Amino acid sequence: MLKEILSISGKPGLYKMISQGKNMIVVESLQDGKRVPAYTKDKVVSLGDIAIYTNTEEIPLGQVFENISKKENGNVCPIDPKADNNVLRKYMEEILPDFDRDRVYPSDMRKMFSWYNILINNGINSFLPEEKDKPAEESIAE
Repeated sequence: MLKEILSISGKPGLYKMISQGKNMIVVESLQDGKRVPAYTKDKVVSLGDIAIYTNTEEIPLGQVFENISKKENGNVCPIDPKADNNVLRKYMEEILPDFDRDRVYPSDMRKMFSWYNILINNGINSFLPEEKDKPAEESIAE
């Protein structure tokens, strides 16, 4: 689901791709529903391609959003994006205890928490990629 949601540098909020042209894509804002073009010069990133640094590996943004969703029972994140850096770090420790404190900045946390709230307010609450039909495991008779 997050593969379809885009962040465009220089433009606030999140967008959903509507159509694609030769040198641009048409996106729709999740906040107000306005459609605008995003050109090849704009830095467009899919939320599905973003990961958060931890001390051992990178965790997909979808998994972090799932952790927030479990903590908040599917409701919006109570952290104000303008909150003090220590408040942001404390909340981040609750949802992802081993995040890399040197590479995950408070500005990243602010953006992440506001994105989560935008998605929840738009009825998007499935953050992990849906598993394709797995082959059934064969049971071995003893």
